[in-house]
Amino acid sequence: MDSRVLLLALATFVTGTAENIVIGILPQIAAGLGVSIGLAGQLTAVFSITFALAAPLALLLTARFERKHAFVAALAAFVLCSLLAAASPGYGVLFVARIGMAAASATIALLATMLATELVDESMKGRAIGVIFMGMSGSMVLGVPVGMLICSLAGWRSVFAALAGLALLVLFVCRRKLPEVGARRQDTPDYWAHLRSAPLVSAQLVSILMISGHFVLFAYLSPYIAGVLGIAGMGIVFAFIAFGVAGVSGGYLGGLTADKLTPRRAIVLVPAGYLTALMLIPLAAGTAFSFFPIMMVWACLSWMISPAVQSFLITSGPRTAEAGVSLNLSAMHIGVGLGTALGGIAVEAVPIAYLPGIGAMLAALALMAALLAYRGAAKPNVMAA
Repeated sequence: MDSRVLLLALATFVTGTAENIVIGILPQIAAGLGVSIGLAGQLTAVFSITFALAAPLALLLTARFERKHAFVAALAAFVLCSLLAAASPGYGVLFVARIGMAAASATIALLATMLATELVDESMKGRAIGVIFMGMSGSMVLGVPVGMLICSLAGWRSVFAALAGLALLVLFVCRRKLPEVGARRQDTPDYWAHLRSAPLVSAQLVSILMISGHFVLFAYLSPYIAGVLGIAGMGIVFAFIAFGVAGVSGGYLGGLTADKLTPRRAIVLVPAGYLTALMLIPLAAGTAFSFFPIMMVWACLSWMISPAVQSFLITSGPRTAEAGVSLNLSAMHIGVGLGTALGGIAVEAVPIAYLPGIGAMLAALALMAALLAYRGAAKPNVMAA
């Protein structure tokens, strides 16, 4: 794998950490700014919403610029917004800074994905996308705990300052190491052509439905483990570490599956495997020894889907690949929000042990959408944009 792809993954690691870090330092931010925990929690919500809205807009705004230059500019914007967050005198300024960080993060994730596919051979494109998503998943495994440690040592503002410093370092290295691989575009991304293609829209639905099914359980995994398995304290910490390690490996394995088995097969096999793992979770919930292995398989498969779907979008609809990737980044965040909301409604209405079953229903719909994408991609000229 080209080392420059790893550099791009590091950029997504930094911005991915920015999205989730508030969850780990929520009490400190609330106390420091004199606001409630609930209001401080909206700093995460606004990041996700902005990211979902900004990804398609980012492609439109950067379409006529050389990708390396646009990528470096987005990193610079992220640095400035992170410094604003670190120095924010009140909640309102921090809220605005989070919007700016999210918009820059969406641009970085989009351009990193496109740059990664241009830095490698055709046979390695899926794995290149997988490495980018390893950076995103790694931010939850390493970035958030490290941010919590920095906060405990130097306060919550130092976390945003550290993000700015790391992003600035990545910026300097990218300026030196990345080639100007992206030619200046003279056209604009054709979202309408992408959305007219039933197989491509079906592939986008795979992301929304499968990630929704994932977050129905994942967003409430801690109380699920405590309530169903009776595990608490360090046992839950160990569960999240195991989940994170498996998730990071899933990013690469998803790209590898797309490369080796073709994206068209991968987009069906990953949801099928994921659905199976999700259905096995209640059966394995009797003991930690049976639950943890199944949970890790579930975690791995959950992060395999994004490289598989994006590889499908790029290979099956090459003329609208950029529009497809940007919309897919939005689809992922829509899935996060939808799944978290449905899980929250479910835990108020039914026993928490039912969450895997509810998630499985959404995963089954994702598999149906994957089969539609698979069949549609086989038809001649169906992908013409």
